Amino acid sequence: VQLQAYGGGLVQAGGSLKLSCAASGRTFSNYDMAWFRQAPGKEREFVATISWSGGSAYYTDSVEGRFTTSRDNVKNTVYLQMNSLKPEDTAVYYCAAGSGGKRSRGYPYWGQGTQVTVSS
Repeated sequence: VQLQAYGGGLVQAGGSLKLSCAASGRTFSNYDMAWFRQAPGKEREFVATISWSGGSAYYTDSVEGRFTTSRDNVKNTVYLQMNSLKPEDTAVYYCAAGSGGKRSRGYPYWGQGTQVTVSS
């Protein structure tokens, strides 16, 4: 499956952004989807995951209550709504498709990443 993430940009602290990730090539609804991020000089980290049906979602503690992931299996798109953004949310955000979980090795398919920059 091919993934294309978009929607990143520059936003002030406290603001919001909505990332999208469009999938093509294989049956989108076969896969759990996840968002990861990588800040400069840091390892890639898990942000959120959503089940193939959209019925369950899990978040890393630092974004719980601020970020929401959702999916539309008709549009083959997964979303990450990010509210109350903080400078420490600055990173390249990646979407990924696979069997689920919080480890990157559970996701064989990755998008190219979209930059999110939060200014203080």
